[in-house]
Amino acid sequence: MDLIPSFSVDHTQIIPGIFESRVDIVGEEYVTTFDIRIKKPNSEPAIGQAAMHTMEHVIATYLRNDVEWKDKLIYWGPMGCLTGFYIIVKGRPAASDMYPIMLAAFKNMRDFEGEVPGATAVNCGNYLMHDLPMAKWEANKYVEYLEKNANNNLIFEYPKTERLTLDDGNNFFDS
Repeated sequence: MDLIPSFSVDHTQIIPGIFESRVDIVGEEYVTTFDIRIKKPNSEPAIGQAAMHTMEHVIATYLRNDVEWKDKLIYWGPMGCLTGFYIIVKGRPAASDMYPIMLAAFKNMRDFEGEVPGATAVNCGNYLMHDLPMAKWEANKYVEYLEKNANNNLIFEYPKTERLTLDDGNNFFDS
């Protein structure tokens, strides 16, 4: 069985950044999935569930209201490993093209004040699981990282695992 693209990434080598995860064609249109990696996997603590949930709500609301991106956005949601998010957009922008909107979205999260959008029993399946102060802290760390590494192309390049085919025809994955 083939590994899905997100599992073919060498998670021991990945750093925080903005990476193209996959490109699909739906009908005649491109749809691109990006890995918005906030934490270095398996090296630093993952984002807490409540903070991640808050970031999901606030950033999704920001993106769905952004004049340039609202009609391009298909999906924004957390990774199960809690080290980042996936964003799926219409078209085929480069990872570096996503930098300005991601920086703006995380700055908005860092500076957000008020009630978390959609954090009510009517609007959310787990409305009590939010942590705005920690979400703001995580967003600030990511903003600082993105700004510090704006000219570092490594934050836009996925490390891939190699797929070796053994003599017996089985596949072996290694980094």
